[in-house]
Amino acid sequence: MRQSQLLLHTLRDSPADAEVISHQLMLRAGYIRQLAAGIYTYMPLGRRVLRKVEQIVREEMDRAGAQELLMPAMQPADLWRESGRYSVYGPELIRLKDRHEREFALGPTHEEVITSLVRNEISSYRKLPVTLYQIQTKFRDERRPRFGLLRSREFLMKDAYSFDADWEGLDASYWNMYLAYERIFNRCGVNFRAVEADAGAIGGEGGTHEFMALADIGEDTIAVCDSCAYAANLEKAESVAATFEEMPAGGALDDGTPVEKFYTPNMKTIDELVQALDVNAANIIKTMICLVDERLVAVLIRGDHEMNEIKVKNALGAENAAIADADTIQRLTGAPVGFIGPIGLELPLLVDEAVMSMTSAIAGANELDYHQRHIIPARDFTPLQIGDFRNAAQGDGCPRCEEGKLQFFRGIEVGHVFKLGTKYSEQLGAAVLDQAGKSMPMIMGCYGIGVSRILSAVVEQHHDAAGMVWPLALAPYHVHLIPISAKDETHMKVAQQLYDELQSSGVEVLLDDREERPGIKFKDSDLIGIPLRIVIGKDAGHGQIEFVQRLGNQKELIGTEEIGERVRQILTNHYRART
Repeated sequence: MRQSQLLLHTLRDSPADAEVISHQLMLRAGYIRQLAAGIYTYMPLGRRVLRKVEQIVREEMDRAGAQELLMPAMQPADLWRESGRYSVYGPELIRLKDRHEREFALGPTHEEVITSLVRNEISSYRKLPVTLYQIQTKFRDERRPRFGLLRSREFLMKDAYSFDADWEGLDASYWNMYLAYERIFNRCGVNFRAVEADAGAIGGEGGTHEFMALADIGEDTIAVCDSCAYAANLEKAESVAATFEEMPAGGALDDGTPVEKFYTPNMKTIDELVQALDVNAANIIKTMICLVDERLVAVLIRGDHEMNEIKVKNALGAENAAIADADTIQRLTGAPVGFIGPIGLELPLLVDEAVMSMTSAIAGANELDYHQRHIIPARDFTPLQIGDFRNAAQGDGCPRCEEGKLQFFRGIEVGHVFKLGTKYSEQLGAAVLDQAGKSMPMIMGCYGIGVSRILSAVVEQHHDAAGMVWPLALAPYHVHLIPISAKDETHMKVAQQLYDELQSSGVEVLLDDREERPGIKFKDSDLIGIPLRIVIGKDAGHGQIEFVQRLGNQKELIGTEEIGERVRQILTNHYRART
């Protein structure tokens, strides 16, 4: 491609609303343009990168035995009602009506559609297993679109769905997709970790893993063991809490010391109690009043820990869990927020394991300006459930090995694999006849990749102060060919010869034939991030040109007759290593 003909306009400065580096660079380099909040046009360079991601995904999906199809983006609302998700998915589901007042939704995902399709196409276990996938635009009405392609309202996604006759088959399908995802992200040049995760709104009856691109701007926190392979999203992460024995004088190890109510004026936060009483937060019990679906419960965690609402709702088999409002708390307990405690509280108690190991603790007394001390959880109240109801903390022990400690990283979710089980097949009647002629629901798996999101994740990991540095597998062009002067006959003659030679051997080349100053050409080239650059300048008449590898800005002079083979060898070695 000749750059003079390419629809490309670079920007000197970053737009004011571009918060993260990937958004800034893709706008400045002319890869994307915003039409509305969270809605983008992919310009020619951006579209080329997107197609390369799609191609890698297709190759690995096909290699794993999946079959590609394409389903409608507009879905009948009745299908969502049949699955039970229409009323619970939330405002992110974009709903509309046609001229006949029939309700539809723009697909954020396709579990309902694929299950409806397969129930009408497959009736015998002999047709299983089967895995079907598509690469398609999805729609979610994000409350706050941000970070460019990382959280947008219209995005490109690969979603795949497996159907098996039994749970052993689902397990094989799941790990087959898991391995395919590892190959996809490795080929795309993504530094990632696969982490245990919560199934969220999609639901399911088995395991689930998220594939997280490590990046400081990631919206997810992941906990990783420093000694073994354990890794999990914070919402799912288990841990072994550090024990804490310190108590002020007069503490009790069930030595008969009674619970004592004492005056704590205006001490309604953990920090205020710690400062005024000279105790550690680990000696305090936080009592959180939660609305779990339509049920009110109290969740008890240690003062130095944070409650995990997802673990709470999962423990009770609920759809939602949230902290109750201050008025509800006052009405139930007779005390304001900050003075609530478990003793005498007429609510079911969900008690975190770390609380049950406390030997003497402080908690609210359910009375304004009063707390209680010398509380021994195993003696002084009765839990409904004891379990893991908190966020793991940095430095906690690993739940999988004895030696490891958890370390925290930020991550961008670029893929997610689920074991759905029979959640959708039972609701939508997707069944097959088994060997005995008995009807049985198909066992499903679901596997998603944020294709457009990968672009932002890669840029977050592959850039420098001057611009993007695309991995060869995703770069819009392999080589940026830059003659210093478009008016110099020698420069342009050498450039044309190399352009023709490289293109004829399958190398993708962008030729900067613009009549611009060298400084502008180099700045644009750095910003665009094409990984290999050939500069034709003053030594061209002597058969010498400059060869630059964008990563690390490695430069060397090389003969014009050697450059073609050098480029082809780099590409060959790269693709051999990635496949």
